[in-house]
Amino acid sequence: MVSEPTGSGPLAGLRVVELAGIGPAPYACMLLADAGADVLRLTRVSGFVGGVRAADGVKGEDFLARSRPSVGVDLKAAEGVALVLDLVGAAEVLVEGFRPGVTERLGLGPGDCWARNRQLVYGRMTGWGQDGPLASRAGHDINYIALSGALWPVGRAGDRPVPPLNLVADFGGGGAMLAFGVLAAVLEARRSGRGQVVDAAMVDGSASLTTMVHSLLGAGAWVRQRGANVVDTGAPFYEVYETADGGYMAVGAIEPQFYAALLAGLGIDPEGLPPQFDRRGWEGTKRRFAAAFRTRTRAEWTEQFEGTDACVDPVLAPWEAPDHPHNRAREAFIAPGGAVQPAPAPRFDRTPSAVRPPADPDRALQSWGIGADRIATLRRDAVVGQRH
Repeated sequence: MVSEPTGSGPLAGLRVVELAGIGPAPYACMLLADAGADVLRLTRVSGFVGGVRAADGVKGEDFLARSRPSVGVDLKAAEGVALVLDLVGAAEVLVEGFRPGVTERLGLGPGDCWARNRQLVYGRMTGWGQDGPLASRAGHDINYIALSGALWPVGRAGDRPVPPLNLVADFGGGGAMLAFGVLAAVLEARRSGRGQVVDAAMVDGSASLTTMVHSLLGAGAWVRQRGANVVDTGAPFYEVYETADGGYMAVGAIEPQFYAALLAGLGIDPEGLPPQFDRRGWEGTKRRFAAAFRTRTRAEWTEQFEGTDACVDPVLAPWEAPDHPHNRAREAFIAPGGAVQPAPAPRFDRTPSAVRPPADPDRALQSWGIGADRIATLRRDAVVGQRH
């Protein structure tokens, strides 16, 4: 018998089967699990799971796998496939991040799952999508944003594009889009009684993130050069400047009143500058700003602009961000078990999200309706991995 799901958060009661992969699909499932969904993460029986691989071996915890139990299952064994299909019968969502056709070959494709549960939402995370000439090709974040148009504008004038880590395709255009798509499909399935495939492709999602750029292009307001526009480091009032101690300050003073506050903080007379949006004067103004910022340390400039609307802030490293007073006040970073990591986002005032300790794998399977005797047999036959 399947027990009632436990837990808090706005998604409490939503059951999700996760066929574990790397990167964006685990991130989507982390978002769902943090928000209270009952996510059961099915990993490989053997091999590297449950940690972060460093150059010197396994080092640390994989935060993308948080808030949910992990169970190793051999998907190449008939008993393993049967187990997953039984779990699907109790779920509303399945998430997988394999190349197109892999789950079909395993006997776990959408048709196989719908034969067991027609209301199941089948979330698929890939780089290129389920069809198209590149669908079966390998790739990474940098490849997807290269073809979606999201990489080309990122960089400085006269220089090559700069990959913005793997944030745009993997996590923004990938995992976050998959989580959104899955929840949209769940709402529809609850009305119609029929699930559907959510085809979340990172090339599509990263293209969607460039919608504003395309809007500006269509209006003739985007210069087709790198580092020549307001938000791509072309403008002196939307830039990063080095300080006297080798730190950096981020400036985003776009609106005239914020620009005036910026000039006041820098001690620069606006009468000696060209109009704010006169592109012909941007380079000279940028040199003035750069020279000014080099006269003080990052801490001194932070204090100078504290309490103003100049939109000037210190550029913090990931290991510095948790200690910023605003982040501390909002508890934007947490440290369960001493491991510092970002807190769940967004926030809900009545049903807050939380990072939950993972349940014991056997208890998790039993809560999904898998009997103790069957679990013991599956472990004996190495279809389900040993408990960690």
